[in-house]
Amino acid sequence: MGDILSGLESMGLGNLSNVDLFHDKKDKPKKEVEVKPVEKKAEEKDFLYDRDVTCECCGHRFKEKSLRPNRMKPISQDVDLRPKYEELDTLKYSISACPICGYAALTKEFTHLSQAQSRMIKDNISSNFTGLRYDGDTYTYDDAIARCKLALINTIVKHGKISERAYLCLTLGWLTRGKAESLDITNEAEKAKITEQLSNEENDYLTKAAEGFGEALMKEAFPICGMNDSTFIYLMSALNFEIGRYPESMKYVERILLNRAINDRIKEKARKIKEAIQEIKNA
Repeated sequence: MGDILSGLESMGLGNLSNVDLFHDKKDKPKKEVEVKPVEKKAEEKDFLYDRDVTCECCGHRFKEKSLRPNRMKPISQDVDLRPKYEELDTLKYSISACPICGYAALTKEFTHLSQAQSRMIKDNISSNFTGLRYDGDTYTYDDAIARCKLALINTIVKHGKISERAYLCLTLGWLTRGKAESLDITNEAEKAKITEQLSNEENDYLTKAAEGFGEALMKEAFPICGMNDSTFIYLMSALNFEIGRYPESMKYVERILLNRAINDRIKEKARKIKEAIQEIKNA
């Protein structure tokens, strides 16, 4: 700048005497630190809502925990077709139960009740029922198991289908398995003891399910519990495999593999059961 800005030194501004007169140097804007909001992890209660229900047995209106539609993401199935979701165990919310009279059933079957069945339930269940009470925002596994047992005794009392009773036994097995998987116990010895107990309970439920489905196969027409013949036969092979009845399981496996009408997906599942049985025999 030569002498144009000379003399600024006397004012303590000598450091500016060499600035460019016409070409400003713009300071680079300081980069703002982006503060990302902490994403709140979804909780089980976030996938539920309180649904209004009218009891088919006593007419009482009540609210129950229900799944928000289209919110859950399926991730896998167990060998016996137990569905597994990323966010929660949907099976805990598969039963509808009146907290006043004690009528309970699979939610999809809750409205299917005749007057004769209603009288049976009132005479044999409602007369002694003390009520259902829940304080939390969700159902625990113990809550869900109790509700499923209530549905099972209702199905027996109202002379419901054998297949429906078997499916409730299967659901109890699935819920018990889920409870075992969710155990939060630091004491390894205690955890092992409870896990073994739950495993035995699950096996009992699956055994009853296999027996009931076997009887339903002889007495009921397809679809059975919403399953076509190929899915049902596969389930029978899986249940018998899980409870250690390997010859029985192989009978159902062979029925699948020899049937040209059954799709490759189910046949592949059946082959895996066959391979697992062969490995057990060769061990």
